[in-house]
Amino acid sequence: MQFEKNELISAVKELIGVMKESGLGYISVKNDKFELELGQKHPEPRPLPPMPVMPPMAMGMQAAPATTEAAAEAAPVAGKSITSPIVGTFYAAPAPDKAPFVKVGDSVNEGDVVCIVESMKVMNEVLADKSGVVTAIAVKDGEAVEFGQPLIMLS
Repeated sequence: MQFEKNELISAVKELIGVMKESGLGYISVKNDKFELELGQKHPEPRPLPPMPVMPPMAMGMQAAPATTEAAAEAAPVAGKSITSPIVGTFYAAPAPDKAPFVKVGDSVNEGDVVCIVESMKVMNEVLADKSGVVTAIAVKDGEAVEFGQPLIMLS
């Protein structure tokens, strides 16, 4: 099979067109007179852009308060409060079938167990750090709580 220069260029262009149409990335043609290999160069993979990094929260910082009306009703701010010592789930009673540790109107003394915050499958008793009368329970049973979030309001 003998090709003139123009015929060879035309044949190569036709093969390139076939490759583009069919999505082929590589083609090789070989006979006793010539050998032709065509392939697409794959671009070098680009490095991924760096992921944004959030600075760690300083100890004692609290998350921004929720702005919904329900959160405003559920978390009274007047008076003294007993806050969550950890992030977890609030439980008002020692077990689902037991009475709550405290109810609105109960008197508590410093050191009394007032609720439980579960974190990583560990039940952590929350102790009153001050004495007073319970005026409100700021979170619902089974609700997620944050570090420093008011749980029980005292007068």
